[in-house]
Amino acid sequence: MRQHALEEAPGELGRARPAGARVGEGETTTLLELADKYGVRLPEALTGGEPPKLRATDERGWFRFQRLYDIARSCLREPEDIQRLVRETATEDVADGSGWLEIQVDPTSYAPLLGGLIPAIEIILDAVEGAARETGLGIRVVIAANRMKHPLDARTLARLAVRYADRGVIGFGLSNDERRGMARDFDRAFAIAREGGLIAAPHGGELAGPSSVRDCLDDLDAARIGHGVRAAEDPRLLRRLAERGVTCEVCPASNVALGVYEKPSDVPLRTLFDAGVPMALGADDPLLFGARLAAQYELVRRHHAFTDEELAELARQSVRASVAPPEVREKLLGGIDAWLVG
Repeated sequence: MRQHALEEAPGELGRARPAGARVGEGETTTLLELADKYGVRLPEALTGGEPPKLRATDERGWFRFQRLYDIARSCLREPEDIQRLVRETATEDVADGSGWLEIQVDPTSYAPLLGGLIPAIEIILDAVEGAARETGLGIRVVIAANRMKHPLDARTLARLAVRYADRGVIGFGLSNDERRGMARDFDRAFAIAREGGLIAAPHGGELAGPSSVRDCLDDLDAARIGHGVRAAEDPRLLRRLAERGVTCEVCPASNVALGVYEKPSDVPLRTLFDAGVPMALGADDPLLFGARLAAQYELVRRHHAFTDEELAELARQSVRASVAPPEVREKLLGGIDAWLVG
């Protein structure tokens, strides 16, 4: 499950933690316990307590990432495993100051172990509803198709996503290696989703360059883009994103872990921010990368010298890009203002 954004943190907003403090240890423990439960042998990259260092920008690196991802995902085999992961994610987000969470998930990845596609979707949505009740955190779901699978599969998934809109599905995404599977091949699936009232939130501009962001805009009419950071390489594209108000769901810790950028200071957050491109900071694949929401804000403060006012604006942009109800948005925005004043 990917958690790109929309995680608002009016309570924490990246206030510096003590040196050496860790974020995301809960997911590492969960993965170890689930692996032991099912007799799954985890590679060292998943057991060391630190995010794996990969270079997914080349074929060998991407294969290694996908292998690690598949191994981690194989430890989620029963409804209670999904419930545990979602509950712990929500609990840690609340501790980080989050007031709203939108999770992106490809249910086809879990369907073989959970009895089929519809049972997988319902198990995930049940887990989300339960975690929301227990923690008080508003949680919604973006269902994502896989670029590596046939576009007809994506159309089926889009119809199911629309069917479950009354259960908390608010968007439709497109995940996996953006160098495979052209965005335009999935245009009909996204049209089905948009016609059903869902927002379009495909991945783009991470492993591939600015052209993949343009494809998401031109072919899929994206309202939000997962990552989108490579748009910084094209000033004209930056202006277009800013003028259209398309939000980039930015996960700087995973950009570095996947080798898209060498170090945190290389992630072009300042370039996007100064260009007026809305951003929503969020965690990404917590079972693999560990870094939670507050860690992303810490990274922005420490490596990009964002001021309190700029961090507050980042949080506001996340709220504005979310599908949170008006009363929730108002509360979150009020919390951000109170944090800034206080």
